[in-house]
Amino acid sequence: MDSILVFWDQMTANPLLFIAVTLTLGVILVNGWTDAPNAIATCVVTRCMPPKAAILMAALFNFLGVFIMTLLNATVAETITKMVDFGADPDLAIIALSAALFAIVLWATLAWVFGIPTSESHALIAGLTGSAIALHGSFEGVNGAEWIKVIYGIGISVGLGFGMGWLICKLVTMLFRKANRPKTEPFFRGAQIVGAASMAFMHGAQDGQKFMGVVLLCVYMSQGQALPSDIHIPIWLMVVCSVVMAAGTAMGGKKIIKSVGMDMVKLEKYQGFSADIAAALSLLICSVFSLPVSTTHAKTTSIMGVGAVKRVSAINFGVVKEMVLTWVLTFPGCGLVGFLMTKLFMFIFT
Repeated sequence: MDSILVFWDQMTANPLLFIAVTLTLGVILVNGWTDAPNAIATCVVTRCMPPKAAILMAALFNFLGVFIMTLLNATVAETITKMVDFGADPDLAIIALSAALFAIVLWATLAWVFGIPTSESHALIAGLTGSAIALHGSFEGVNGAEWIKVIYGIGISVGLGFGMGWLICKLVTMLFRKANRPKTEPFFRGAQIVGAASMAFMHGAQDGQKFMGVVLLCVYMSQGQALPSDIHIPIWLMVVCSVVMAAGTAMGGKKIIKSVGMDMVKLEKYQGFSADIAAALSLLICSVFSLPVSTTHAKTTSIMGVGAVKRVSAINFGVVKEMVLTWVLTFPGCGLVGFLMTKLFMFIFT
C-alpha cells in the first residue's frame, strides 16, 4: 500500500473496500468541521489570524503532526486498531466497519447542526465498539485492555486541560503583571499563532493517527488479514487525510469556532495563547502514553481553566453543560447507532 496507485487498484477491485474507505474519508471530513476548528478557534476569535489563513495553517500542521508523531510513536493508531475485533470473515468485517463509519458520520453531523463541539474521537470509538458487539452478538469483539485506555484518557485529558490552562495563564499573568498591556499585544499575537499551530500539530498527531489506523484496518480486513504489529502509514495517506480535514474545516468550522472561542469564555490574546499551549501539552502527554483522547476535551477544558484564573463566573456554564451532555451521550448514543446500523447493513448486504 506504499503507492496510491496500488491502493486505488485495490479499492476499485473490491466494492466493499471502496465503500469503507469512502466512509472513512467522510468521517475525516466531518472531523474537519467539528474537531479541527477547536485547534484554531482561539486564534481566530482573538483576531490574531483571519479564518482562511488559520485553516491553511491548520492543514499544514495537521499533516506535520501525523507525519512526525507517526515516525516517533504510532501507538495511538495501534490502540484504535486493536480495540475491537471484527472477526475472520473479510466480507462481514468490512460490512460491519462500514456501518460503524456511517453511524459516526450521522452522529457527528447531527451535533454539527446544533453547533455543539462533539468528540469525534469518542464517536469513532463508540461506533466501532457498537458495531463489533452487533457483529459478535456479545462483548467478545471488544478488547477491554485497550478500551480502558479511553477511560483513562477522558480523566487525564480533562484534568490536564483544566489544570494546565489555569497554571499557564496564572504564570503568564504573573510574569507580565507590570507590563504595558498595549505593548504586549504584538508579542501575544505571534505567541498565539505559535500556540494555534501547536494545537493543530497535536490534533493531527492524535486524530490523524486514529483515522489512518481505520483506513489500514479497512485494507487488511478486506483481504482477511490481521494487522501487522509494526504499523506503517504511507506519506500519501497522511497528505490525503490532511487535505480532507482542511476541507471540512473550511466547510463548517465557523460555527464551532464561535461556540468554543466566543460563547464559553471571552478571551484576550494572552488567554488564548495560554489555552492553546495548555491543550497542546495535554495532548502531547496523552499521545506519548498511547492514550486516544479528544482534542475537544483538551481544548475546551483548557479554556475553562484559563477563564477560572480571573473568576469562575467568567465561564459560561450553559455552554459547558451542553458540551458535557454531548460527551456523556456520545458513547451510548453513537454506540447504539453503530449497533443498529451494523444489524441493518448485515441484513441488507448478507
